[in-house]
Amino acid sequence: MQTNLTRRQFVQSTVSLLAGTSLLGCSTTRSASRAATAPPLFEVSLAQWSFHRAIREGNMDHLDFAPTARNGFDIAAVEYVNSLFKDKSTDPAYLAQMKKRADDHGVRSLLIMCDGEGKLGDPDAVVRHQAAQNHVRWLEAARTLGCHSIRVNAASAGEYDEQMKLAADGLHQLCELAVPFDLNVIVENHGGLSSNGRWLVGVMKLVDHPRVGTLPDFGNFRVSKDESYDRYQGVAEMMPYARAVSAKSHDFDEAGNEKEIDYLRMLKIVIDAGYHGHLGIEYEGSQLSEHDGVAATLALLLKVRDELSNTEA
Repeated sequence: MQTNLTRRQFVQSTVSLLAGTSLLGCSTTRSASRAATAPPLFEVSLAQWSFHRAIREGNMDHLDFAPTARNGFDIAAVEYVNSLFKDKSTDPAYLAQMKKRADDHGVRSLLIMCDGEGKLGDPDAVVRHQAAQNHVRWLEAARTLGCHSIRVNAASAGEYDEQMKLAADGLHQLCELAVPFDLNVIVENHGGLSSNGRWLVGVMKLVDHPRVGTLPDFGNFRVSKDESYDRYQGVAEMMPYARAVSAKSHDFDEAGNEKEIDYLRMLKIVIDAGYHGHLGIEYEGSQLSEHDGVAATLALLLKVRDELSNTEA
C-alpha cells in the first residue's frame, strides 16, 4: 500500500497531467491542429459505478451524478447503474429530474447498466421469458432519459453450447421487446462464460438481431475462480459487435499507467476495430478515492488518445 505522501504525489502528478493534456484532449500543438480538422479518435463518458460507494454511503446524491461528471471532470456523457436508483425506475417525476439535471449541464445519458433482473439464459423457458420481461421497465427508463442502450448480462447454466443457445434465446426475446423503444440491448463480459470472448461472439451470431451488441470491458475476464480469458484477445473478439466500451481501472503506477492493463495496447485494439464512440470510465480501485481514481483514468485515456492521434496524424 502506498504511503500518504506517495498518494498525494500521485494525485498531484495526475492533476499536472490533466493540466497538460487539458480536458479537451489537446495537449500539444500537433494534436490541437489535428483536433481542428478531425473528430477525436474516441469520446469519454463516465460510468456511475465509479461512484457507487459515494452514492450508497450517502456522500453523493444520485441526481448529482451527471452534474458531477460535467463540473468535476468536464465529461459530457454518462452511463447509469440500475441498482443505484432501482426504487425510482418507474417514477416519471424522478426520471424527469434525472433528465433535466443532465440536460441542464449539457450531459448526454448513454445507457443503463442492468443487473439483478433474472437470467436471460435460464434453462427454464418460463423463467427466461420473465427475465426478458423484467427488463422492460429499464427500456422505458432508458427511453425517457434519451439513452441508446441498456446493458444486460448473458448468465446461463449448463454446458458450453447449451448456455450459448439459451442466452441467445433470452437476448433475442429482449431485443424484440426493445424494438418499439428504439433501443439496443448490449452484453458485457461480466463473469461466467460471458467473460469468454469466443463464447460471447457465438451468442451474438446466434441472436442475429440488429438491436444486439456487446460492451467490452477491459477488466472482466474471470470466467471462473480457476480460469481467466486473455483480456486483449477478448476485447478484440467483441469489438466488431461493440456499441459501447468500458475503460476499467484499478491501480496506477507512479507514471499514471494502469498497473495490469496496457491502455495503449487496449485502445489500439479498440480504434483498429473502427470504433470511435464513447469509452466509459469505470474506476473500481481502492488505492485512490473514487474522485481521484476517475481523474487518473481520465488523464490516462487522454494521454493515450493523444499518442494514438499523433501516430495517425
